[in-house]
Amino acid sequence: VGKGSCEGELELMNIQDLYKSFIMECPSGSLYLHEFKRMFGVQSGTAEAQYMESIFKAFDMNHDNTMDFIEYVAALHLVLRGKLEDKLRWSFKVFDNDDNGRLDRQELQKIIIYKIKKSTMSDDPEIKELTVDQVCNRIFEEVDVNSDGQITLEEFIEGAQRSHWVQSFLRLDINPSGWVQRYLCDRKLMGSNSNS
Repeated sequence: VGKGSCEGELELMNIQDLYKSFIMECPSGSLYLHEFKRMFGVQSGTAEAQYMESIFKAFDMNHDNTMDFIEYVAALHLVLRGKLEDKLRWSFKVFDNDDNGRLDRQELQKIIIYKIKKSTMSDDPEIKELTVDQVCNRIFEEVDVNSDGQITLEEFIEGAQRSHWVQSFLRLDINPSGWVQRYLCDRKLMGSNSNS
């Protein structure tokens, strides 16, 4: 119930509230990577830190190594209200570390390590018994249509839409709004609700 009410609260949250939250964390108006990781309580050198670094890079639309409020809101809007195909495009951008328009095994493995770690914590029986290589092989089998060892954006979108297993595995990354909702909800509850 708490989660549902939180999501509803987030839907109603206006830009002014969001801006206050952003400026509280980042008085300069430009958020650096180390501040972004701190906002979400992520420790450096972890699988989660690598994942958040990739997300930060995708948020930083003008590539100046900072995230301003406009970039932050644009990214939140996509994450929370975007269409599935747009979320998949954004996820692909997050995964594609070298920006060459293709995913190789190394890039995919970074995400898989993070996802397996998360699923182990949540006891997801479909994933927690699998190794990184097994997951990687299965995703390539289902998505890499021409078997060239790389996944293009088109293959990624079509494969994720076609394969329930791939979509299920990439669920966090297709719609990574969970951490956004949790963070904003916690901040709002911490800031304005002292009776709990």
